[in-house]
Amino acid sequence: QVQLVESGGGLVQAGGSLRLSCVASGSIFRTNVMAWYRQVPGKQRDLVAVISNAGTTNYAESVKGRFTISRDNPKNTVYLQMNSLKPEDTAVYYCKCESLGYWGRGTQVTVSS
Repeated sequence: QVQLVESGGGLVQAGGSLRLSCVASGSIFRTNVMAWYRQVPGKQRDLVAVISNAGTTNYAESVKGRFTISRDNPKNTVYLQMNSLKPEDTAVYYCKCESLGYWGRGTQVTVSS
């Protein structure tokens, strides 16, 4: 069974940083596109960043220059480094295997002003 497990969320002051991690089980990781999404209550889940198996990245306009997505294939892990955090970044952050459609259960990020 495929599992994606996120960690690294928490409470941080505006201007601070957090690094999210997502560990994927099984052999799905290395050949698949991975992504981070976020969702606030009552709103749709939005794409934050995506990374191909070759390391090509794309970002939502709202996080460009502040967030960095990366991956460590031997560790089956994808990261989201979040710097210069703003209160509007507060959300539940989800990891997704884009190619296969699997989601993690999410990790809460709260940025206080």
